[in-house]
Amino acid sequence: MQPIPRLMRSSQLQHRMHWWLPLLLPLLLQLGACGGTRWDQSPREEHVVRSGETLFTIAWRYGKDYRDLARWNRLGDGSLIYPGQVLRLTRPGGATARSQPRATGNQSRPLPAIPTVPPPPWIWPTAGPVVVEFGNRPGSGTGILIGGKMKQRIRAAADGRVVYAGGGLIGYGQLIIVKHNDTYLSAYGHNASLLVKEGDSIKKGQRIATMGEGPGRKPRLHFEIRRNGKPVNPRQYLPAR
Repeated sequence: MQPIPRLMRSSQLQHRMHWWLPLLLPLLLQLGACGGTRWDQSPREEHVVRSGETLFTIAWRYGKDYRDLARWNRLGDGSLIYPGQVLRLTRPGGATARSQPRATGNQSRPLPAIPTVPPPPWIWPTAGPVVVEFGNRPGSGTGILIGGKMKQRIRAAADGRVVYAGGGLIGYGQLIIVKHNDTYLSAYGHNASLLVKEGDSIKKGQRIATMGEGPGRKPRLHFEIRRNGKPVNPRQYLPAR
């Protein structure tokens, strides 16, 4: 019968880990890369369209201008997307060779500049204090959180058209996105109920939702304004209180 080996002392174990861990680490990283998906390796180069997504929601997710996505992918007015379609998320000239589509005569022409449209006149979307300022947490940091009461009235901050109404964007709960013009969008998140649907034309001050639970399971409205796809501080546009 062979003797049972003694347990290795902690000093000996640390000494052996000191020399073999650097050799093992590259192998572990390589295995992890092999098991990852293409999306994991280049999350901001391409997006595969899923059922129910629109160009507005895809652009919103990545902080892009929906018009840029339409131009970069030659989509015309942006309505020509379908599940399984691969959309580039970068300007054609700056994309990697892996994500670059086959060259065509149209893609050799320079892309035209997008004009900026002035902002509409805004109002506050609901009554209540700002409990989290732009860029702070808890929350997404891309808007402000306004406190209030459950089922409190949420109003459209300006005239526009609803381009999204639903719960498909993680972190926003029941969300409404409104297009005000070709430059400005606004969003209303963490709603208890939605009173408008995609495609509806709405007026400033119109009731569009009721307040629901936000971060901390407290009544909160996430309100966001985006200029050319980029989040901006809503206080720059809302009237002073």
